[in-house]
Amino acid sequence: MAVIEGGQGELGLAEQKNDRRRRGVYLLPGAFTVGNLLCGFYAVLATLQGGAGDLDDAARAIGFAIVFDTFDGFIARATRTNTDFGKQFDSLADMVSFGMAPAVLAFSWGVQVMMQGDGAQARHVHQLAWLVCLAFVICCAWRLARFNVHGMAPGGLRFFVGMPAPAAAGMIAATVHAAGEPLVDWRWSLVWLGLILTVAALMVSSIRYPSFKELPWGRRQHSLTIVVGTLLVGAIIRYSEVVLILIASAYLISGLGVHLVRLVRHRLISRTA
Repeated sequence: MAVIEGGQGELGLAEQKNDRRRRGVYLLPGAFTVGNLLCGFYAVLATLQGGAGDLDDAARAIGFAIVFDTFDGFIARATRTNTDFGKQFDSLADMVSFGMAPAVLAFSWGVQVMMQGDGAQARHVHQLAWLVCLAFVICCAWRLARFNVHGMAPGGLRFFVGMPAPAAAGMIAATVHAAGEPLVDWRWSLVWLGLILTVAALMVSSIRYPSFKELPWGRRQHSLTIVVGTLLVGAIIRYSEVVLILIASAYLISGLGVHLVRLVRHRLISRTA
């Protein structure tokens, strides 16, 4: 009996250790989600400071939030720790980091400084900017809710339906980071608001954007891939203003380009049929 009881005790300790390991594994993606949320919160606080350096810090924080958001999904898939709670938690964090934070940043950088001057145009642009940034927040919430309900595009994990919220926020953050000083001309502010509306519309559109989730990141890669990746990281660190705006713009255009090609091909097929 002593031997049996001892064996059961050792088995119970092993099960407790396994439970602790599983809880630790489940907590890891959540930690990255918290990092995402922290960056979004910091971006809002930095934007409220209002200085040019503070606005750039807010843009950088949104960029780091994108990194955290990428890794929490990657770790959850790699460790098979996807849960409904984690999905909802990630969505709420994304709403702060990729909805509220970029909208507040876009308003402050593109319009708020301009309002220090006089003129009826500035007042009208200020009112328009309030509505445009609100539309961005609404579209981001719509995009996240649609993803929670419908998930990826039909046919696997290759495409998102609509521009993903992190990419939309990244477009705004990359522009602020590349341009530097806030806008003071109401004409450029109108162009800026046009870009925000475009990005917001892309989030709620049916245009497909690549997700890169099916790439074999966990497998052994060719040495050239490692070299290119290292050079890209180095370029981002050294020339972040130029490289990040190019990456964000290329991703934005990629979805539009593929969608246009599909429309042209569909029309040609329908004509020849």
